[in-house]
Amino acid sequence: MPKQTVLGRVTQLAKANINALLDQAEDPQKMLDQLIRDYTSNIAEAEQAVAATIGNLRLMEQDHREDVDAAREWGQKALAASRKADELRGAGSAADADRFDNLAKVALGRQLQAEKEAKTAEPTIASQTVVVDKLKSGLDQMKTKLTELKSKRDELVARARSAQAQNRMMDAVKSIDVLDPTSELSRFEDKVRREEARAVGKEELAASSLDAQFEQLDGLGDSAEIEARLAALKTP
Repeated sequence: MPKQTVLGRVTQLAKANINALLDQAEDPQKMLDQLIRDYTSNIAEAEQAVAATIGNLRLMEQDHREDVDAAREWGQKALAASRKADELRGAGSAADADRFDNLAKVALGRQLQAEKEAKTAEPTIASQTVVVDKLKSGLDQMKTKLTELKSKRDELVARARSAQAQNRMMDAVKSIDVLDPTSELSRFEDKVRREEARAVGKEELAASSLDAQFEQLDGLGDSAEIEARLAALKTP
């Protein structure tokens, strides 16, 4: 996978607003599980990309150091050859002096080539260093996000279990309410009160019947008294 693609994905995921995503999700737990899988997979890809990019960067840096070292060494060789040419020319050996001057020119040409190669590599090394730094930073952020995701997932699962337990408890309470013993006692109390009221009614009814009988007896007594008095009047 191209490094830039991985860099873009790492940056996007590292900046993702997890809370906003969860707020929009119909099933937050499923979304968290999917995000954890995505982050874990992309972290693995990012780690490979970072390792490959760092490896390439280190090779370029090594080549750059070798070019710099080569340029310095060829410069030293050119200086040595030039001094030898001057020494030979001073001794009257022009032909040998020209040969060492030519060697100095060859060394200077190699020096120039090494300097060009080192200079050409520097922008690439600089840009790859930026890429590596961003990848490392994004990777660290993704790992932090992954830890956050796992923590949120565990918290959400715990809350879901707690809610389920609370719902089971409330269902149990509702079932107990249906068979609430106090409601049974209330119905039994109403029955007892109705029975008591019936007994009171019967007592009142019985009492009214006795009163009528006694009133009837009183009436019979009065009639007997009247008859007795009448008989007394008729007696000479």
